[in-house]
Amino acid sequence: MVDERTIQKYEKEAKEKNRESWYMAYIMDTNEEERAKGKTVEVGRAHFETENKRFTILDAPGHKNYVPNMISGASQADIGVLVISARKGEFETGFERGGQTREHAQLAKTLGVSKLLVVVNKMDDPSVQWSKQRFDDIEKKMIPFLRSCGYNVKKDVQFLPISGLLGTNMKDRVLRSVCSWWDGQCLFEALNTIELPPRDPNGPFRMPLIDRFKDMGTVVMGKIESGSVRRGDNLVVMPNKVNVKVVTIYTDTNEVNLARPGENLRIRLSGIEEDDISPGFVLSSVYRPITEVLEFDAQLQILELLDHKAIFTAGYKAVLHIHAIVEECEIIELLQQIDPKTKRTMKKKVLFVKSGDVVVARIQVNEAICVERFEDFPQLGRFTLRDEGKTVAIGKVVGLPTASDME
Repeated sequence: MVDERTIQKYEKEAKEKNRESWYMAYIMDTNEEERAKGKTVEVGRAHFETENKRFTILDAPGHKNYVPNMISGASQADIGVLVISARKGEFETGFERGGQTREHAQLAKTLGVSKLLVVVNKMDDPSVQWSKQRFDDIEKKMIPFLRSCGYNVKKDVQFLPISGLLGTNMKDRVLRSVCSWWDGQCLFEALNTIELPPRDPNGPFRMPLIDRFKDMGTVVMGKIESGSVRRGDNLVVMPNKVNVKVVTIYTDTNEVNLARPGENLRIRLSGIEEDDISPGFVLSSVYRPITEVLEFDAQLQILELLDHKAIFTAGYKAVLHIHAIVEECEIIELLQQIDPKTKRTMKKKVLFVKSGDVVVARIQVNEAICVERFEDFPQLGRFTLRDEGKTVAIGKVVGLPTASDME
């Protein structure tokens, strides 16, 4: 938790910049650009612990200009906390067609955030005053949309009223005198009771790298998606096939000997220089390394194409976001169209598809990237395609080239 002295320091800094009401944002928005604009730009990272779990917070940007950074944050998350403003007019702006609430919910599901807490914030605002009707209205509008994104609303989505500024219904349940109608959990209770997706601690090691820096050697950052890692292990960095040794493992600031799937880590490696690693590389088992590809087959759900590029066909170029990778790609062939209702392959040859269609396509990238089939490693096989700042398709990897294809 953030101590009182730090809060006072941020309050003073915000006041000096004539941004008094922004001081709370300074906790996670640490660079000058973010503090000057009042917008989260990069993915902020912090840690906290409850009685039985350790959490890493990834504070993803909300503004549409920084969606690529939001994608990088959400792709590392297990649980999404979608923060919605209850203030009159603010929810409507975020939720109307083209609003960020919609895009974020859609992207979160695509990126593997299977559990969602929809936190209705600013319930203390004078225009709301903890109104049950306002909370219910927001819930009623959000549920059909979240269902259309693929969420099982009964099992995987929970709505909570809070006041972030006052800390109400976050660590402790809201008092009846403040909100007489709420008898559900507070935010921390909800986080504590969520069941996380299963990962195999004995599977082949996979840790997509989101960053690297120099600190008495080369240090990499990422989250274990499969397998476990011990100090002294020999691993390989893919796709450049460099053999490395694990020197030190850190969770937050603590040094540990062993880390299991789901942990966000920093690992100090020997045998590689910082310049030889890029975000999107994968730290991998030596005995069963991740596949590196220049092309792969994927099932795509076309969302909403751009008005001036309303047809999706071979030759379509976009930006691929898959785990920590951001890479330009090209559709080189449409293989088959799938009927969205029956999920069966349509017999006719497919030359183009439009918004709302489902198609299997072959995708090509310029530089070798590390991906897996969705059915083997969901987190390394789901992706989005973006074009001119808009998400045009979501997809999953269904086929990788065999060794003979690559010769």
